[in-house]
Amino acid sequence: MASSERKPRLKKLRVLFVLLGLGVLAVVSMVFGMMAAVSQDLPAIYDFAQYKASKNSILVDANGEEIGTLSSDQNKILLSSGEISPNIKNAVVSIEDSRFYEHTGVDFQGIGRALVKDILSMSAAQGASTITQQFVKNALEAQGDRSLFVKFKEAALAYRLERHWSKDKIITEYLNTVYFGQGAYGIEAAARTYFGAAHPGCGSEGEPCASVLEPWEAALLAGIIQSPYAYDPKVYPENALARRNLVLERMAEQGYISEEQMREGQEQALPAAANIEPPSLDSRAPYFTAYLRQQLVERYGASKAFFGGLTVKSTLDLQLQEAAEEAVNSYLGYSPATASVVVIDNHNAGVKAMVGGPDFDTAPFNLATQGHRQPGSSIKPFTLLTALEQGISPYTVYPSEERFFPFGKKGGETFHVTNDEGSYLGSCDIVCATTYSDNSIYAALALEGLEGKTVRDKTGAIAGTIHKAGYSDPISTNPAMVLGGLAEGATPLGWTYAYSTIGNNGDRVSGTLAPRPGDSPVSYTQVTNDDGETIKGGDNDSLHDQVFNQETVETAKGILETVVSSGTGTNAQIGAENQWGKTGTTENNGDAWFCGGIGDEVTACVWVGYPDTTTPMTTLYNGGPVMGGTFPALIWARVMSAWQDIQAEHAAERAARKAAKEEGKDPEEAEAEVEEGYVAPETEGYVEPEGEAEATPEPEVVEPTPETEVAPEAGAEEATPEAVPETGGGGGVTAG
Repeated sequence: MASSERKPRLKKLRVLFVLLGLGVLAVVSMVFGMMAAVSQDLPAIYDFAQYKASKNSILVDANGEEIGTLSSDQNKILLSSGEISPNIKNAVVSIEDSRFYEHTGVDFQGIGRALVKDILSMSAAQGASTITQQFVKNALEAQGDRSLFVKFKEAALAYRLERHWSKDKIITEYLNTVYFGQGAYGIEAAARTYFGAAHPGCGSEGEPCASVLEPWEAALLAGIIQSPYAYDPKVYPENALARRNLVLERMAEQGYISEEQMREGQEQALPAAANIEPPSLDSRAPYFTAYLRQQLVERYGASKAFFGGLTVKSTLDLQLQEAAEEAVNSYLGYSPATASVVVIDNHNAGVKAMVGGPDFDTAPFNLATQGHRQPGSSIKPFTLLTALEQGISPYTVYPSEERFFPFGKKGGETFHVTNDEGSYLGSCDIVCATTYSDNSIYAALALEGLEGKTVRDKTGAIAGTIHKAGYSDPISTNPAMVLGGLAEGATPLGWTYAYSTIGNNGDRVSGTLAPRPGDSPVSYTQVTNDDGETIKGGDNDSLHDQVFNQETVETAKGILETVVSSGTGTNAQIGAENQWGKTGTTENNGDAWFCGGIGDEVTACVWVGYPDTTTPMTTLYNGGPVMGGTFPALIWARVMSAWQDIQAEHAAERAARKAAKEEGKDPEEAEAEVEEGYVAPETEGYVEPEGEAEATPEPEVVEPTPETEVAPEAGAEEATPEAVPETGGGGGVTAG
């Protein structure tokens, strides 16, 4: 009986072992089969190292006119191993792949360690990708697809590559093809960009800059690799410094440098912003191109974005871009102040123009995207919108007078609000206070009228409105924020996007190709390959989110129309229907703004100030102060007038093509006839000011900045380390 029971058990065990063996064989066969299948990609890996068959990617505007290239063949500088300092090799290995010289392309020990840490931290924070795998990933341009099969494919190729190349060749080719931010592709371009000024004469054929890097310099560059934007020493110096010091610690731990060298390196200053010189950019709109380039690198990888032979159709309108630059030059060409201009098409959230500074070659810092400037009274439309959404009537009357608002613990602090020169409107409703930008009334509306038990509840509601409109950076909730005194100022691009949601009657528009789809503007709409075919994920679809009640926003826009028709922004008048906007000026006239739009078509913001500081502009406007209703409003009017002319021209071209099609004519010939005979229509009611001294409307009362609430120093994204943000709210009851 016992014997008969054993036989079935033995049979079952035999079957189980056979099945197990077959399973193992199947897995092994599958692995080897996949290894063989991916071997065909090895030639692409080898070619990638030498940039064979690479072609510059080009950027075109919304009408197909070429803007320039995303990089240049001159930026592809290949070095041999002996031309690269051991310091940079050691720094990269220490922070990116400490077991680089021990594993065979795939670090199973590192994978296990990362898995344990991920399980303990309940996150996927730890990575285990080796330098060899990173090189393969870059070569295969697999940034967008991180499926399990793709990761396995990269691991298999990394293993095969290490059978053909030495460790030194792998690290050399990796450094030649990795992206270091600021348009610097490869280690030599990076060394020249960040440390060329520190090593005069380097960069020649005999002495590459990469060959003379000190340990702390190498540590900075190695730290950038993980996130070229987040660790950019020009944009986020605090992040870059912390990351560099971490790399130095790792280098010391792994024996590449001594403890003394580590401490010495950590005491070294980062390269000054003025000494960071990116590779030249071939573009007719360089500020915009640099901004867009970062997005393309993050989405497609540097190799594909720069040298993949792509054609990127942007949202920019070169005609409008040139008009915006000319408008700034016409008013500020001989002034020490400068301007930033951003124009957004409300229908698709496309950036149509971007003026980021006076000259990209000498001042590449983009004020439109990176310059955080105090918004002054241009914040008031968001307070107005918050109040209307809470059901407060726009005809609610408040006294216009000197006010003291208690805040803080048990009301122990006081927020003092006055209007300059002691001029007040007596009493006025919210509509009137908006028209003439009355500080006293707006402070009362925000700190007394809005819902909430505390001042922070009320200011938090305004900050929430701003974020709901699409502004993504932090908004402080200090009392002075109600008049534009933020802990960290606003960027012209972010502010324009938030205003565009007002322009869209509460519909926040974005696109699938936006940096943050659903919550940011769009800068390109299509990416095609060398054959003219749209690449995977290269088509933009518009996204809409009705974040505010449409009727409420239309009411707010109607009130903001009075700013242009009879209030602080009359210099922005161009005779267009449904013009609306708001002026803003900070204390001592350090920053001046005009933001607004034409109906629900287009929105634009103009900021005027000193690019590197918040120097008071008290005599620059015909001997008088620069306020939101002066240069910013005038520049805005010039740009919006150009927008209307361009739209009329496009409408005429479309009509000509339609007529030609109906009559059987050649559409191109008909369009050429229109272009040859086209005269920009006069903008009804718009009269160009004589000089720059057109008076602002009466009464002449200047809006003050709160005396007791001073905005703290801005964070790492301030225009330069020397820039000190002003408190907000200045700019006058009528001067804006």
